[in-house]
Amino acid sequence: MQEFDAIQLAEAVQAWCKKHGILPANGQAAEALTERTIRYYRTLGLLDAPLGNYARTYTEKHRLQLIAIRVYQAQGIPLRKIREELYGQSLEDLKAFEKAAASKGQKELAGSIPFAPVYEQENWSVTPLPLGFLLVNRQNRRLPEAVLKKIEILLTAVNEETATAVH
Repeated sequence: MQEFDAIQLAEAVQAWCKKHGILPANGQAAEALTERTIRYYRTLGLLDAPLGNYARTYTEKHRLQLIAIRVYQAQGIPLRKIREELYGQSLEDLKAFEKAAASKGQKELAGSIPFAPVYEQENWSVTPLPLGFLLVNRQNRRLPEAVLKKIEILLTAVNEETATAVH
């Protein structure tokens, strides 16, 4: 069983996220994962308690929990919702999640990895858009590719107009 201290854990998760192109959605979280962030996630109940009383030791399960947190953040999911999704997940569940996330890139990720809805009748999907925008649907409806292209054109045009107006 592989063990990490907090800094090694942060570095391992950062390396995995970099390899797979996983970045938190704009404003969701800092790009850098730190020891302080790990403690904060533990305080919020997103991570299991580390092993040991004095020398805090983290395991593969902690690494997988942090990867799941980063994947959900890449989809723009709030920490409260992430906590609900990760609650009670086994090591095997987290390994399957990591495998599913690793097979997809940042662009393909949204909507492809399910998470628990806020209400039982909800089944959310999240679609990344250009310029850091996210399209969220609470009934798991997906827009046709042609509509997404039109939205992308509109966002790009608005961004260009804004940039021109500023100068």
